[in-house]
Amino acid sequence: MRLTLRERRYCETVTTSDASNAPRPEAVIFIGIQATGKSTFCRERFFRSHVRVNLDMLGTRHRETRLIETCLATGISFVVDNTNPSAADRARYLAPARAAGFAITGYYFASQVAAARARNAARAPDEQVPDLGLLGAAGRLERPRLAEGFDALYYVRIADSGFAVEPWQGDAP
Repeated sequence: MRLTLRERRYCETVTTSDASNAPRPEAVIFIGIQATGKSTFCRERFFRSHVRVNLDMLGTRHRETRLIETCLATGISFVVDNTNPSAADRARYLAPARAAGFAITGYYFASQVAAARARNAARAPDEQVPDLGLLGAAGRLERPRLAEGFDALYYVRIADSGFAVEPWQGDAP
């Protein structure tokens, strides 16, 4: 099928304007110990818009890396629903997402060990995290900083009516 000059110009205009108006894909990185609401928050906030990347579900770093590479190559927004306790843990996602032109948003989940242990104990037995794992993540937990490469950071806590999300306030949210 051959297009007229007028049709070609129209297609070029639509293609150009669509590309410039398209929202930037987003990489969302969760930070927090187990049983702080990360997976529930992901289901409530990102289920319809982002691919969920979860090491527990995927089983290996290789599978996780392949899924993220696919999201980056295709411009699909994704959420890394892992503990990501240290800056080094988060760096494995930040650098590739930045290189691919993604917006990068971090969500730090209030991580009080006693409250997390109580929520963990209330889970079904096959969904509980061993105390050693929870305490290990708590021991490695470092508060994120914008300087790591985030475009935005938020502080999330479990509230009576669901989740409270507040803008990051540096070292003291």
